[in-house]
Amino acid sequence: MEDEIRRRGDEAAWFVEPDCPVALRDDEIRLRTVRDVIDYDPIAVFAPGNYIPDFFPGVKVALFHGYAIQKRYETIDDHFTIRGWFDLYCTQGPSSTPVFKELERKYGFFRAYETGWPKADVYFSPQMQAPVENKCPVILYPPTFTRNVCSAPYLMREIERLAKDKPWEWIITFHPKLTDPEIIAGYKKIAEENANVTFFEGADKLQLLHKADVMLCDSSSIILEFMFLDKPVVTFRNSHPGPHLIDVRRPEEVGPALERALTRPDELMREVRTYTMFHEPHRDCRCSARVLDAVDDFLERGHVGLKRKPLNLIRKWKMRRKFHYWPFRK
Repeated sequence: MEDEIRRRGDEAAWFVEPDCPVALRDDEIRLRTVRDVIDYDPIAVFAPGNYIPDFFPGVKVALFHGYAIQKRYETIDDHFTIRGWFDLYCTQGPSSTPVFKELERKYGFFRAYETGWPKADVYFSPQMQAPVENKCPVILYPPTFTRNVCSAPYLMREIERLAKDKPWEWIITFHPKLTDPEIIAGYKKIAEENANVTFFEGADKLQLLHKADVMLCDSSSIILEFMFLDKPVVTFRNSHPGPHLIDVRRPEEVGPALERALTRPDELMREVRTYTMFHEPHRDCRCSARVLDAVDDFLERGHVGLKRKPLNLIRKWKMRRKFHYWPFRK
């Protein structure tokens, strides 16, 4: 998004919440306080999460932190919950646009534009789509942190065995919220004792996805992102399995499943492509450009006829308490 904003001759700045790691470059602008944001007076504010401070200036744009896939045992997908924060939702494709257009008609206080997901611009770039030739098969294991679907406690011993028995390279990386010290120590020990296992702790996992031939996972949203690279995924007890996955229920089934995935069966790869196209058909690396075009359209005419957003008094009070923002106090 920032690259596209700069390409158009404009400027972007970042507000990073206090509990989040800061990974900005030296040439990027960081707004450290709420007052900094208000003084900056942005045209639009882009949020990848489910909420945005209502007291930030500008058009409030939802970019999402993933796709409309059910990652947990839930009855209502959080992806489609309307909380009254946003003016504009930038949807991704058939899996999200029709629902948000219906919600737009129902609520009447926001617009939905199908733009594609900005992060998809990276995945469908020539650099990420270029094939990688590895000396041996590379397996990437990035389990989710969600307790009731996390595979890490169940697969430790099997991954250790496979690391010793199979001529594969392993890359193990955890979500920052997977913090169980025993699990982390166990997988780090596997990496220490096996030269073909790497325990990766960096923030940028894009190159890991590019390097790997197959992913072993559970029910993480990173599965879909890996499939954008036209690669197969083996899952352990996926919460919503389908023909686009090789899902197994027992640890001892993981090895044979990985061997099958490495052969890239034609039927499986067709299902992978159908599944990813349903979620993200925009593969021209212009999703970020469409988001900015949507903001321009909203400012020019899209806002016309919208209802006022709900008062949301309790949510707004909680938001002010979260950010310690009380404008009436000196």
